[in-house]
Amino acid sequence: MAREQFQNLTEPMYYILLSLLEERCGVDIMERVEEISKGRVKIGPGTLYALLGRFEKERMIKETEVVGRKRSYIITDKGLAILKEEYERLINLIEDGRLFLVGKYDEV
Repeated sequence: MAREQFQNLTEPMYYILLSLLEERCGVDIMERVEEISKGRVKIGPGTLYALLGRFEKERMIKETEVVGRKRSYIITDKGLAILKEEYERLINLIEDGRLFLVGKYDEV
């Protein structure tokens, strides 16, 4: 099952899937990832296309359009379910950490 393979998404994986809530081509995905991560996450073409291939193989995304060498993708229901699970996992991590850190560090 894909969830086992993608048990914990890396930041690039998470942001790529998040960016594919709307149909995008590779260049647009890279730009959107940088935008939504406020410049913290930058993805090069090699990483992007390797992950897109894995996501497509696992049916987490699908190709929607091909014009010359330009290919566009969008997240599938399966990919959205995995993205939501990861979101919930991250929220749980934050909540668990907050239980121990509140009061110990002023900035938490």
